[in-house]
Amino acid sequence: MDEALALARAAGEAGEVPVGAVALHEGAIVGRGANRRETDRDPTAHAELLAIQEAARALGRWRLAGVTLVVTLEPCAMCAGAMVLARIDRLVYGADDPKAGAAGSLTDLTADPRLNHRFPVERGLQAEACSELLKAFFRARRG
Repeated sequence: MDEALALARAAGEAGEVPVGAVALHEGAIVGRGANRRETDRDPTAHAELLAIQEAARALGRWRLAGVTLVVTLEPCAMCAGAMVLARIDRLVYGADDPKAGAAGSLTDLTADPRLNHRFPVERGLQAEACSELLKAFFRARRG
């Protein structure tokens, strides 16, 4: 989570919503991502998707069995859906997202029995640090 937080801080410094993600495989980071929606002018440039894409390239496969994704903020429906499609093994996240979270807050795509893949979720890892980073970013934006 420390690496994901560092990526989130860098995103915030670049004017992006401070969310960071890392993909782990066999104890090593194989993918990193930080929000880039503003920078890339791309609504899909979420930290999780960028980390998943980098992990797929690093491992040479789209099925990411054996991969844990660590994210500072609970994933949205798009990102949780991508995790299902990528067949990740596990999700760990810091701060809940009651307005858009799709890993238990608003809905839960990670455990939906109608989908072809489900995976365990660990919630609240360094939740206070993850949450405070987001709150400070939005406080500064409101000025």
